[in-house]
Amino acid sequence: MDRKKLVLLLAALVIAAGTAFIARSMFAGASAPEVAAATGPVEPTGPRVLVAQRSLPVGTIITQDAISYQAWPQELVRDAYFIDGEADVSKLLGTVVRKLITAGEPVTQGALVAPGDRGFLAAALGPGMRAITVPVNAQTSVAGFVFPGDRVDLMMTHETEGVKATETILRNLRVLATDQSTSQNTVDGQTVVNGFSTVTLEVTPKIAEKIAVAQTVGTLSLSLRSIADNSTDLERALASGDIAIPDDATPEEEARLLARARNMPSDTGASFVTGADVSRFERRVPQPQNNGGSAPQVAAGPVAVPDGTPVGPPVFSGPVVRVMRGQESTAVPAGKTGTVKTDTAQTSQLRRD
Repeated sequence: MDRKKLVLLLAALVIAAGTAFIARSMFAGASAPEVAAATGPVEPTGPRVLVAQRSLPVGTIITQDAISYQAWPQELVRDAYFIDGEADVSKLLGTVVRKLITAGEPVTQGALVAPGDRGFLAAALGPGMRAITVPVNAQTSVAGFVFPGDRVDLMMTHETEGVKATETILRNLRVLATDQSTSQNTVDGQTVVNGFSTVTLEVTPKIAEKIAVAQTVGTLSLSLRSIADNSTDLERALASGDIAIPDDATPEEEARLLARARNMPSDTGASFVTGADVSRFERRVPQPQNNGGSAPQVAAGPVAVPDGTPVGPPVFSGPVVRVMRGQESTAVPAGKTGTVKTDTAQTSQLRRD
């Protein structure tokens, strides 16, 4: 091989090797930050501040699972933040959010209003809602196992013209307070169940009027709702078309509409049970009234044909007995004491139909 060609070949090999080495060094240096980033974000070294565990709309009652401490960069800490070791979280339970706090956002002192502060209950109410208080006892309040933030149905028990009945008149009512307390009392991490005599509920203006009237009609009782009931009712309402979401709604607007529909109290779909549903000796409908309390009166005479001749037996109103004579049956009105006079003037003590 020509010596000149051999020198050129060696020079080319040296240049290629050098280029490969330089390129490798460059790519290795560029990938180092990516590897460092892939190992996970660097934990802030600043103090732990109180943040929201989930989105907290206006009127939300603060509970234990709504807030927690999280490390925060020192340079971003503000005086209004709650700092771990300086703030007592237990004193914040039962306070109400007065402005929206997004998930992961630090909770500020001005974002919460505490019980006893001016405007506390008004801050707990949603837009267009009202607060109304209902008297209860241990039997009508689920033995005290109802806490602020729970949702309940309202039942009314009453008796009308001898008919005993219980109706579920309202559904999905949010409990704002029991007596004057808006938080759950805990001891060693365990919730303490205390008795109370009143419950304050969040309702619409129309439902507030219904509750005021219902208190004069019968006895009101609370029925505690499952947490899963709201989602089930929402799905049913969406399927039936009772709730309509605009086609051009953004995901944020859709979530807000669904949350409002899920938390809205309802006065539709009422159900009831009468005494006759639980005992054969109770009535399902009111008992007909007897004028004067004597033997029943004939409500309508026999049906007459065009020539005026009566046809058929008379029809009586009130209790009657049926007297059998051989194969013939005759309806006879029963007296007030249950005695029936037959054609033979014999008196028999019979039980009313």
